Amino acid sequence: MIELPTTATFAAALSEPRVFAAVAVAALAGLVRGFSGFGGAMVYMPLIAAIYDPRVAAVTILLVDFVSATPFAIPEVRHCTWREVTPLSLAMIFGLPLGTWALLVLDPIALRWCMAVLVLSLVPLLASGWRYHGAPRLPITIGVGLFSGVAAGAVLIAGPPVILYWLGSASTVRTVRANLMVFFMFCDILLVAIFGYEGLFAARPLALSLLLGIPYLIGVGIGSRFFHGASDRLYRNLAYIIIALSAVVSLPVLDAVLR
Repeated sequence: MIELPTTATFAAALSEPRVFAAVAVAALAGLVRGFSGFGGAMVYMPLIAAIYDPRVAAVTILLVDFVSATPFAIPEVRHCTWREVTPLSLAMIFGLPLGTWALLVLDPIALRWCMAVLVLSLVPLLASGWRYHGAPRLPITIGVGLFSGVAAGAVLIAGPPVILYWLGSASTVRTVRANLMVFFMFCDILLVAIFGYEGLFAARPLALSLLLGIPYLIGVGIGSRFFHGASDRLYRNLAYIIIALSAVVSLPVLDAVLR
């Protein structure tokens, strides 16, 4: 069930001083996403979870990503390779409920620790340039899909495992891009359904989705226009640094200092 926000909901959200920090984080996450092509959720999730809580972070980034990415993903259905997308997506389906369960039942502090550790573990792997170059065996495909599903349901970070898995394949860049976009579209659609069923679309996070989605999308636009392609390696390294710092700053142990 969806609880639509009212004018009072927006007024209450804007009356909290932390909303300004959240807007800055959203803009930074969008900027990183725009100039590097990845990493927006890896910046957004740990910091917004620290400012508000993991549920607010998950709902807001899901809605922003769903609204902004789905129109671009639909045309890619014609270009993806279904024999690669289908098994990974089916495995992801089984992981999503488990991840959502973790989002609902785990203590927010514990979930924030898990989030920060996950991000800090993935950054060196992504920065190293490592890719999986083995044969796309079914057990590995299922494992990657399950892991991505659990990570997506719990902390909305589904991308890195799938990216590392598919970028090392023999498929063309166009095919890999189409595969990724269609996979993430399926993931977002299923998460919207699951989150709706679990009652996570309350008035407050819906209002924050709009308030934070605007600076995020503006950041994506600025990053894409002025940075992407100018010096790809430089900006990717900058993105890795920002992502790692975001995870470190979000650590619960620093709450007493930063709040």
